[in-house]
Amino acid sequence: MNCFNKKLRRTSPIHGSSTNELVPSKPPRMNGWSWPPQAFQVVGWLVYSYLGIVSFGIYIPLLPPPWNHVVYSVIGIAFVLHFFTHIAAATIDPADASVRAKQSYSNPMPFFDRMKQPHVIKDLHCYLCDVKVGPNVKHCGVCNKCVEDFDHHCQWLNTCVGGRNYWCFFVALCSATLGVFILVVVILFICIQHYLNPDSLRTAPQFHNLLGNSTWLVFLPLAPIKTSSAALLILAFVTAMLSIACLLLLAHLLGFHCYLFFKGISTYDYIKTQRQKEGRKSESENPKDVKIHNKTLQSQDTSIDCEPALSQSSGTCKLQNKGSLTSRFSESICTELETFRKSADKENSFHYGTENPTKNAAKAQSGVVTSAHRVPGVQDPLGSAVMTPDDT
Repeated sequence: MNCFNKKLRRTSPIHGSSTNELVPSKPPRMNGWSWPPQAFQVVGWLVYSYLGIVSFGIYIPLLPPPWNHVVYSVIGIAFVLHFFTHIAAATIDPADASVRAKQSYSNPMPFFDRMKQPHVIKDLHCYLCDVKVGPNVKHCGVCNKCVEDFDHHCQWLNTCVGGRNYWCFFVALCSATLGVFILVVVILFICIQHYLNPDSLRTAPQFHNLLGNSTWLVFLPLAPIKTSSAALLILAFVTAMLSIACLLLLAHLLGFHCYLFFKGISTYDYIKTQRQKEGRKSESENPKDVKIHNKTLQSQDTSIDCEPALSQSSGTCKLQNKGSLTSRFSESICTELETFRKSADKENSFHYGTENPTKNAAKAQSGVVTSAHRVPGVQDPLGSAVMTPDDT
């Protein structure tokens, strides 16, 4: 491993016996209600509550009949449908059937050791969940479990979206888009009528006792509260801006999933295909840069080759062309690494990796780096999903 091009990954030491085991990690997540909650999840529920209060308590009651009853029915169905489908999508465990049958969500899962297996899932067997899985199963690094028909990890739901909860997610997305769209139309109508014909918005019986158009009532008809015309318009402006922002995000996400449905692919398949296209495009456009980059890596590899073992065993540091200033600087760094390795050898109570000490010593002498780490995640283009494929 080159000292200057690659980061050294090391697991935290564990006190115990000399028997090496996988370093334990956090337990897998069961669903979207598993602790801790995501910031997007909390923000989503706060926005939902705010829009529900201002729509049913302030603006819909100001509509003239029979439009107020129509909007009450349509937006009410949209909000209620979104509420239940959102909860269902977050509550359903999207894990594979074999994982749900075996998995104990209170026990921690081990770190993945790439020195033993290059992929989390190989030959339809997950080495973290230790179960046989189907061909469309992916291991999510955030939820730390295998998900059936993996689509993406949704930060708004705080759980993975897979085959078991995808349609709940899709219906929740459609209902939210419809409800926010109707709310934007209602607010725009009220703002326009407030200047053109305010009497059309004051049809409720409670307005009959008020003189002039400067005083308005909110939370009709159960708990009418007086407010000024300026406060009503300022709140309408803030709500309209928030609703339009939500509508743009929801419409973008809904259009994207409709496109995926038309193509018959998942979000994970789309991200993977786009990355492959970008990789081929960059190679075709800049073949000289790729060759120069490869030559640079080869020259760096020939100048210095530091291979510190991250287990109990020793590390080696090989230097070539020691006469140059660069190699002298490299030699000083490798000397520091060697000193650090010797001090680590004295700590017999610490152990790293997944294999026994004798095997680790043999690997370290041959320059093999032993490390244990998780599968990295990937952010999707919509900014609301994290892709964690098993073959990263």
